[in-house]
Amino acid sequence: MGSSSLTASSYANLRTFSIQHQSSSNLSFSSSIQRLIPIRINSFLRSNKVNLISTSSSRIRRPAKWKLQSSSMADITSSSEKKEHHKKEIFENEELLSISLAKYIADLSEKFVKERGSFTVTLSGGSLIKSLRKLAEAPYVDSIDWAKWHVLWLDERVVPKDHADSNYKLAYDGLLSKVPIPPGQVYAINDALSAEGAADDYETCLKHLVNTGILAVSAASGFPKFDLQLLGMGPDGHVASLFPGHPLLNEKERWATFIKDSPKPPPERITLTFPVINSSAYNAIVLVGAGKSAIVAKAWGKDKSSDLLPVEMVTAEDEFTWFMDKEAASKL
Repeated sequence: MGSSSLTASSYANLRTFSIQHQSSSNLSFSSSIQRLIPIRINSFLRSNKVNLISTSSSRIRRPAKWKLQSSSMADITSSSEKKEHHKKEIFENEELLSISLAKYIADLSEKFVKERGSFTVTLSGGSLIKSLRKLAEAPYVDSIDWAKWHVLWLDERVVPKDHADSNYKLAYDGLLSKVPIPPGQVYAINDALSAEGAADDYETCLKHLVNTGILAVSAASGFPKFDLQLLGMGPDGHVASLFPGHPLLNEKERWATFIKDSPKPPPERITLTFPVINSSAYNAIVLVGAGKSAIVAKAWGKDKSSDLLPVEMVTAEDEFTWFMDKEAASKL
C-alpha cells in the first residue's frame, strides 16, 4: 500500500504543498511542506509511494495488576464551558505505562482505520516519545496498519529538522525510523520558512488534509478533528507551545499559529491552537515523574479557579485520558 496521487481538481481552491525526501547526516528521510503558492489547474501533489504489507491487528490482554488506579472525572468545565469526560490511569512505573499506552494507541488505530480508512495522530516533544517506544516492538510493529497513519505535530520548534531541539528529529529517532509509515504521510514543518510563514504553511497542510478527506472536521466546532492527539506537559502546565498567561491561549480563529517569545527555549515555534486541540476525538496526555505532580493535583482538584493553566483547558470530543506513573500522581 502507498499514499495515492492527488490531482489539483480535488482541491482547486487551496494553496498546496508537497512532500519531498531530504537527506542529512542524521536522517534518512524527511517530509517538508513547501512555500505557499497559488494552485494552478495543472498542479498536483507529489506523493511518495511505498509498498507495504499490512496485517490484521492482534490484541493483547492487559493484566489488571498493571494499573494502580483507573477512575473518571466527569463534568469538568473548560474555559469554553464545554463539559467532557476525563479519565485518569495511574501505573506503578513508566514501563507499565508505556505498555498500556501502546495498546491504547493500537486499539484506536484499528478503530479509525476500520471506520474512516485512515488514522490521523499528532505528536508532541519531550518525554512523550520515549513512552511510545513499545509501538516499535512486537506485537504492534507487525500488526498495526502503518500505511494508514498520517502523522503531524501539535507544535514544533522553528529549527532545522536535524537540530537537537527539533520535535521531528526526536520523533524520527525514537519512533518514526522504526515503523513503516509512508514518508509522504509524515508532515513536518517547512524549516526554511520564518515562524509566521511556517505556521501559515502548516495551516495550509491541515486544510489540504481536510479537503482530501484524510482529516475529519468536527461537526460541533468546524475545526479539524484529529483521531488522536498525544500530549505532554511542561512543569508550568503548558501544552503544545501554549504557555500560561500567553495571548495565544485566547486564539479562536487560527488552526496553526506561531510564537516568537516562548518562555522556554527555543523562542520561535509553531503550535496548533486550542480550538483544534479540543476538537480531537481522543486526547491522551502522558505524565511521568514527581515534577508533574503539583500540576496534576491542581488539574484534578475539586476547587477550580478561574485562572486555568493550559493543561486544564484541554478537552476532547470523545475522551481525554491522563496516563500517569505513580510519581506524577503522588499528590492526588
